[in-house]
Amino acid sequence: MTSLASYAANPAQSRGRKHPESDPQGRNQFQRDKDRIIHSSAFRRLEYKTQVFVNHEGDLFRTRLTHSIEVAQIGRAIARNLSLHEDLVEGIALAHDLGHTPFGHAGQDALNECMHAFGGFEHNLQSLRVVDLLEQRYAEFDGLNLTFELREGILKHCSMNNARLLGDVGERFINKEQPSLEAQLTNLADEIAYNNHDVDDGLRSGLITLEQLEQVTLFADNLQKVRVQYPNLNDRRLIHETVRRMINALVVDLCEQSSRNIVNAGLTKIDDVRQQSMLISFSPEMREQQTELKRFLRTNLYQHYRVNRMSFKAQRIVRDLFGVFMQNVKLMPEEYQQRAGKDPDAIEHARAVADYIAGMTDRYAIREYQRLFTVSDREL
Repeated sequence: MTSLASYAANPAQSRGRKHPESDPQGRNQFQRDKDRIIHSSAFRRLEYKTQVFVNHEGDLFRTRLTHSIEVAQIGRAIARNLSLHEDLVEGIALAHDLGHTPFGHAGQDALNECMHAFGGFEHNLQSLRVVDLLEQRYAEFDGLNLTFELREGILKHCSMNNARLLGDVGERFINKEQPSLEAQLTNLADEIAYNNHDVDDGLRSGLITLEQLEQVTLFADNLQKVRVQYPNLNDRRLIHETVRRMINALVVDLCEQSSRNIVNAGLTKIDDVRQQSMLISFSPEMREQQTELKRFLRTNLYQHYRVNRMSFKAQRIVRDLFGVFMQNVKLMPEEYQQRAGKDPDAIEHARAVADYIAGMTDRYAIREYQRLFTVSDREL
């Protein structure tokens, strides 16, 4: 690792963990966090949670696991260029989707709707809940007992009501402060990863075409460069070469613009970061191109009728599962029954149901639905 900037997060000066522990041997505090995330059950389940396409649609499409690894790779590259802490960035990247529901944003929207009367559902908050409470691995505490800095990085946004309930990691929303540069960086690495890799998956699926994407500036500019340099390249390699150049262009721009922002801010320590506006950013020109790409994907991929059909089925599964478990918690595994308690109107009751559903993989949710709502001849 390159030497740390004075305003980078420093594991030796961490704000600590909820439950005090002795210092790790042979690794720093942020490495310990990252290792705990990788060994968690929630992290393994990401392999079977969808990114855009439902998991069984094809073996080559991104999942939450492959997406998280890609975010970590992009994030580490940016962190190294800016002399920020790579282990913290990687840990945040690997943890940022731990609380995501099955079926991607469709599942989250359905569960949020179901939880409306109980405070709603948001996957960033659920990711924090996973690492703070739901993982059951250690003898002395619930959750993973991660450092403040990593927990802060998981929480991208938060309502004021929720912030007041979250203690230390909620304070910055109340005080209108910024998180560490590592947290800011990982947020944009996430954006770079999912936009560009959704282009790749969208083309692979046939839901969007090269001809459509040639109307998008960021893609068209890089596609043209590839065609000039490699005029006989086949479509698969042409797409990969274009996407990798798009990612590189975004990363280089982000590093250059962020470096300028940091110099202009005159930072000397991490506390200075919190008093500034966001310092990790694209240039205005690149931000406009990135926004254009996001609009294109929203219109042409995320709202494609085939994706809408998958989303419709996914939301029905989540709603029906929520309804039946709210009616009868004894249909859930024992640990969730205990967490739900005996009052069906209590927030804890609904939150336990949401915890169970949010922890499901795509295929597990589909199987639970089939077990609860369909009857085979063998079961009669």
